[in-house]
Amino acid sequence: MRIIITGLLILIFITSCYYDNEEYLFPELPGGCDTTAVNYSMHIKPIIEDNCIVCHSNIDAASLAGNIMLQDFSDVSAQSSLILNAVKHEAGSPPMPQGSKQLIRCDLLIIEAWINQGLNEN
Repeated sequence: MRIIITGLLILIFITSCYYDNEEYLFPELPGGCDTTAVNYSMHIKPIIEDNCIVCHSNIDAASLAGNIMLQDFSDVSAQSSLILNAVKHEAGSPPMPQGSKQLIRCDLLIIEAWINQGLNEN
């Protein structure tokens, strides 16, 4: 009886272990990542609001974020190179979002395209 119970426990344990692969669970949408005509209002602002503003708002920036404010277009465009290095987890930059995984690849490509396309606002 002990052998059967031990065998069942091992079977349950083995079948409950699996590896979540982000690309498998959350595949990119058909058409890939569109980085043409990237602008702040439609593309960058939602990324900042979803990942950065909780610490980098004008209210919290002094105490939580080294006084780096990302509240609006002028703040984000002025810090664009710093943002890109931080979200790409480049050496010499603090990895952002702090305490979280790196942004998804498409968001990184969108931020980089926005910078390369001249920091368009609208």
